[in-house]
Amino acid sequence: MKKVAFYTLGCRVNQYETEAMSEQFEKHGYEIVNFDEEADVYVINTCTVTSIGDKKSRQMIRRAKKLNENSVVIAVGCYSQVAPEEVSKIEDVDIIIGTDNKSKILEYIDEFKNTRQKVNKVKNIMSIREFEDMEIDHYQDKTRAFLKIQDGCDRFCSYCLIPYARGPVRSKKFDNIITEVKKLVKNGYKEVILSGIHVASYGKDLGNVTLVDVIEELNKIDNLERIRIGSVEPSFFTEENIKRLSSYKKLCEHFHLSLQSGCDETLKRMNRRYTTSEYKTAVDNIRKYFDDVSITTDIIVGFPGETDEEFNKTYDFLKDIRLTKLHVFKYSPRKGTKAAELKETVSDKEKESRSKILISLSDECEKEFMNKFLGRTVDVLIEEKRKEDYIGYSRNYLKVAVKSDKNIEGEITNINLKEIQGDILIGEMV
Repeated sequence: MKKVAFYTLGCRVNQYETEAMSEQFEKHGYEIVNFDEEADVYVINTCTVTSIGDKKSRQMIRRAKKLNENSVVIAVGCYSQVAPEEVSKIEDVDIIIGTDNKSKILEYIDEFKNTRQKVNKVKNIMSIREFEDMEIDHYQDKTRAFLKIQDGCDRFCSYCLIPYARGPVRSKKFDNIITEVKKLVKNGYKEVILSGIHVASYGKDLGNVTLVDVIEELNKIDNLERIRIGSVEPSFFTEENIKRLSSYKKLCEHFHLSLQSGCDETLKRMNRRYTTSEYKTAVDNIRKYFDDVSITTDIIVGFPGETDEEFNKTYDFLKDIRLTKLHVFKYSPRKGTKAAELKETVSDKEKESRSKILISLSDECEKEFMNKFLGRTVDVLIEEKRKEDYIGYSRNYLKVAVKSDKNIEGEITNINLKEIQGDILIGEMV
């Protein structure tokens, strides 16, 4: 039997696309093996959000050929899309695919085997208008299913390459989403996570449907227990949308609400299309309509022009609104973006210092949120067994560990929370 191995860098959309490609290979008689094993085909699903993503992508391409010099090595995804010439110069890569046409990967392998010439299938992503539907029946994760319902982005934040890597907004057809989720539920999945490059833009190209409409319809599906949505901007959370969302009982009380900076001047340079006041209004309204809600966010420190005063505004803003967790990133310029043309004004040392300050605040807020649930009983979807404990997540994404004599993997279990150990709540089954 032929063997194929995958290595995925980057976001949930990449994870989804890797799962879809692996399913194609399985249906054509391939065995999926770990990336560090010898395989006939290696697929590296690349990322270009940071220069580190580019570097890691190159490393994995070279590692694949060392594992089997006769293998077919394929680079797909965002790094391939924005730098196809750079990727094609890597001697070890045989096939280059961008962020479209991943569904044709097996055809491209046949083409390469016939010609033994490097195959480059990257095309102008800005001209793509159709969503590439890649249906999935099952995931390696047996409890939660990621579902890509949207691709592309039209935001053009000044620091980000992704609109150039993913192209314009395209949406999966509404009926296809419902059909795929019903199939996943039939195959035993209890939770679905709606993902996209800019998932709040879902339906913009379709004209008659929105992300809220999708959630409303999924909420009606029997035996689907939980719905989550990926990262969204505050402009999505109008009071009207929040009211509607709060009525869908399967929607989990956890939202990743993208911020990037708590200073209006910095947000403007970033080309983010909201103010801190609008962000705070969204947070307040979410908390008004959702009990026990967890709100997480992303923050970039050291953006060009970020003075001590601007950073302090960010810190004070975050200290005031007290989100559950902050994912903190140090700014690094990406060639081809508007921000890369700005003069760097913050040293690496200062970026590190600011990052540590916000991570400390994040730890403080996370512990504060976790403490609220001690002594309470929550529903936990058990995902895996780790040593002696079963690990899972509550609806508001609290990480919970519990002991059990029977196998409870994949089950939703009532757990009484007793203590905190690091970033995990320890509980007992009720």
